[in-house]
Amino acid sequence: MIDLRLLREDPDRVRASQRARGEDVELVDALLSADERRRSSGVRFDELRSEQKSLGRLIPKASPDERAELLKKAEQLKSDVKAAEAEQNEAEEEARRLLLGLGNLVHPDVPVGGEEDFVVLETHGTVRDFGAEGFEPKDHLELGEALGAIDVERGAKVSGSRFYYLTGVGALLELALVNAAMAQAAEAGFTPMLTPALVRPRAMEGTGFLGQAAENVYHLEKDDFYLVGTSEVPLAAYHMDEIVDGGKLPLRYAGFSPCFRREAGTYGKDTRGIFRVHQFDKVEMFSYVHPDDAESEHRRLLEWEKQWLNALELPFQVIDVATGDLGASASRKFDCEAWIPTQGRYRELTSASNCDGFQARRLSVRMRDGKQVKPLATLNGTLCAVPRTIVAILENHQLADGSVRVPEVLRPYLGNREVLEPVAR
Repeated sequence: MIDLRLLREDPDRVRASQRARGEDVELVDALLSADERRRSSGVRFDELRSEQKSLGRLIPKASPDERAELLKKAEQLKSDVKAAEAEQNEAEEEARRLLLGLGNLVHPDVPVGGEEDFVVLETHGTVRDFGAEGFEPKDHLELGEALGAIDVERGAKVSGSRFYYLTGVGALLELALVNAAMAQAAEAGFTPMLTPALVRPRAMEGTGFLGQAAENVYHLEKDDFYLVGTSEVPLAAYHMDEIVDGGKLPLRYAGFSPCFRREAGTYGKDTRGIFRVHQFDKVEMFSYVHPDDAESEHRRLLEWEKQWLNALELPFQVIDVATGDLGASASRKFDCEAWIPTQGRYRELTSASNCDGFQARRLSVRMRDGKQVKPLATLNGTLCAVPRTIVAILENHQLADGSVRVPEVLRPYLGNREVLEPVAR
């Protein structure tokens, strides 16, 4: 959540941020009104409680005649205090509800617009000209089935559409990707983590996934657990309700977990293969930093993602995501999009988001900075979303005979194989 003091001091900035996101601007004024009611009801409650305490001290010292009058007044005060407390609680709940509905303030440099209004910052690698090489590229599913690596038919039989099996070299390729990604993260100073895939409501709400993103979250109603769509959630909640020593920052974690997404609103979109699925595995980087270091850490996360994609020898572009396509928690987000030959376009493979103090306030993660205790900043960056990375590797590194060249960085994790070859059927 945003800082309420900032809202009071500069509401126009918050209105502009909401407008840029394409979100409800009137929410700002509703929140200002609720905050004023919360503060005034709090003052009223404190005044009545003070009067009640003072009266309580007078009653034992009063004469019998005075005591009867004071006791009558005490009864009225008791009723007034109870009513004031109820009003204060109601106002606080309303202010908190509205505050939770407000997105993070967008960074002033973020391009304004919707999903297609991003700005390309960089382009890396060379897109292959398959025509010049004398063959038509196959898509990842055709390649994966020939390699004995992907089985979507049985995935659909067992679990429904957008589910799949990785088999044989497909399973080995995932393990190679995860191990190589974790090795890079550990070398960069991240602590490897295996995180829970089920979290309580506060963890999901605290990271901002029960607002605009709620439709894509799986909820287990009987147990009131949520299936995570990213290990960002348990990593952000790892230090929930804690005060971190500012001298120990940054704290960096690399989480590996299964991820679950309903993919609501994507009917008929990316239905072939394993590009858009309901369950997948992912390696996620997460950083807790001093607020002053948030922007530089954001750039570092992006550099680690670029290092990874370059190591996989994939052509990709870096985009500055537009305001209307930001998640509620992010003030700014950079995506790395890999070239997918059979689609003839770049598609998102990784994201790096700066959430400033937004998640930290919601999860009560604070830092001790000298004598001051204040919210720190959190950032997250995808290092390897496995299925999409497999899609990019198969399509970009395919050879004319249907085999696939293995990027050098993965060979030590695949028994030093240089090529994945089709299997006999």
